[in-house]
Amino acid sequence: MLNHLNPPSAPPPFSRYSQMVAAPAGYRWLYISGQVGCGRDHQTAAGFEAQAELAWSNLAACLEADGMTVADLVKVNVFLTRASDVPASRIARDKVLNGAQPASTLVIVSGLASPDWLIEVEGIAAKAP
Repeated sequence: MLNHLNPPSAPPPFSRYSQMVAAPAGYRWLYISGQVGCGRDHQTAAGFEAQAELAWSNLAACLEADGMTVADLVKVNVFLTRASDVPASRIARDKVLNGAQPASTLVIVSGLASPDWLIEVEGIAAKAP
């Protein structure tokens, strides 16, 4: 079982995530490439909220394809192109994570690989074999 930690020597999380997540020895690891707000047809969704929902759903689909769930996430990295989208990003994240609290980093970047993309999410997961 993953061990979610928020040590008293570190500041408490700003939202729903853990400062640290430890996986026991022998766990199987999965590294998920950045997922963006487009469907299998490569069509980018219109608007931030739709892109965020798709990006997080795509991440969850990758987990499911390997027999994992969002509860197995150890770490997520979120890249946004606009700071004004942080609140909506947290809503989409919390909806898909359904209470899971992986370690998390959120970064505002000047751009992603396509100028149409407003969010990219990557993850690292671990699960008992």
